[in-house]
Amino acid sequence: MISTLIVGLIVGAIAKLIMPGKDPGGIIVTMIIGVVGAFLASFIGRAVGWYGEGDGAGWIASILGAVLLLWIYRMVVGRSSRAASTSTR
Repeated sequence: MISTLIVGLIVGAIAKLIMPGKDPGGIIVTMIIGVVGAFLASFIGRAVGWYGEGDGAGWIASILGAVLLLWIYRMVVGRSSRAASTSTR
């Protein structure tokens, strides 16, 4: 669990490097997304049998999970901020 947290923080920073741009939440939210991506990759990996009980996801799976979540986050937050800006006009 602790190793997944540490890997997630690093993975969040790597995801930010892979997908540069302005994020509504900044680097802190990106790192939180990295932690969630690492946990998600671990959960999915255990569900499909790639990892044993108590094993964390590898670096590549964690990075892919974080990049996917960062992309989804940008789509959801970007869409809601565009809708808010057009409704105030």
